[in-house]
Amino acid sequence: MIARLFDKLIFGFILVIALQLPQLAEHYQQFLAGLYTSTQWQVEGYEATAKEHHYEDVDDMIARHLQNEEPNVRSDALQKRQTLLLYKELQHGMEIFEHGNLFEKTAYMFNSTRFDYLEKTITHFTPGIPLTASGIGFGVLVALVVHYLGSIPFFLWARRRKRLKLSQSY
Repeated sequence: MIARLFDKLIFGFILVIALQLPQLAEHYQQFLAGLYTSTQWQVEGYEATAKEHHYEDVDDMIARHLQNEEPNVRSDALQKRQTLLLYKELQHGMEIFEHGNLFEKTAYMFNSTRFDYLEKTITHFTPGIPLTASGIGFGVLVALVVHYLGSIPFFLWARRRKRLKLSQSY
């Protein structure tokens, strides 16, 4: 009886934790959208500058600035190149968060190369329960899988114990 109660409590705890992932994904998407919008504003500024000074595109302007003798102009060009790379990376992330499923979003969030984004998101995260069917379904599915996988060693241990008892009684 106590074992069943304990098992249900563990499942409930895992379920509550698993239900936080959709909430975290929503918070992460908001963080990503803010960073994306800010970076997009910078890139649009680069494009306007390139157009104003008759460069074919931003990459052409950056290539030209990298050949400049002034170290500060070259450093600025490297920063612009890094911003463009970040912008492309953020576009990919926004695509995942707008059209992907929760498993893809979770994989994107927990990627080690973007761990600092996750840390920043978690500092402002408030736990809650998702109000979407997909969020609740995701939480229940993850909780069932984790609970089942966590229970396997106990099932095996109980089965072995039962076999030993049966073999000792003969």
